[in-house]
Amino acid sequence: MSEVKRLSTPLGDKDVKLLKAGDEVLITGAVYTARDMAHKRLCELIDAAKKLPFDLNGQVLYFVGPTPPSQGRVIGAAGPTTSSRMDAFSPKLIAAGLKGMIGKGYRSEVVRAALVKYGALHFSTIGGAGALLSRHITSAGMVAYEELGTEAIQKLEVVDFPCVVAYDAQGNSVYEQGTK
Repeated sequence: MSEVKRLSTPLGDKDVKLLKAGDEVLITGAVYTARDMAHKRLCELIDAAKKLPFDLNGQVLYFVGPTPPSQGRVIGAAGPTTSSRMDAFSPKLIAAGLKGMIGKGYRSEVVRAALVKYGALHFSTIGGAGALLSRHITSAGMVAYEELGTEAIQKLEVVDFPCVVAYDAQGNSVYEQGTK
């Protein structure tokens, strides 16, 4: 078993190149929430050459729709959603500077090719453990698309957020390694 690696956001090219599929990581810093509708809107802004609500360069998107916080908490349950739902949008966002994504499950060949071409990563985290994962989130603030409710873009500050590199920038997949 390899040593757990610590990452700070935003991610740089050096961070991406050093990580391999199967590496366990703890992420600290800002990550941005985004699901289907937010992805669509970001891509529409890119297509129209308009300013994005935040700078994508080096950033990490977490495919999550957090629930409202209970009293005394900054956020409710915050478990990952199925990553393949973002496959139509991810290559464009990666090309625009996105360095990492967090979700669960498989990614398409088109997304994997974009990870290799632009030097980015896809992380997986524990599905079904949203309450546990929310304990690693120290603050949450609205960034854009508040009208989308749980699908709005929020900026989360995370500390030691646990993930596994599912797809690395060299084209390797933890899923393929596991079956071998």
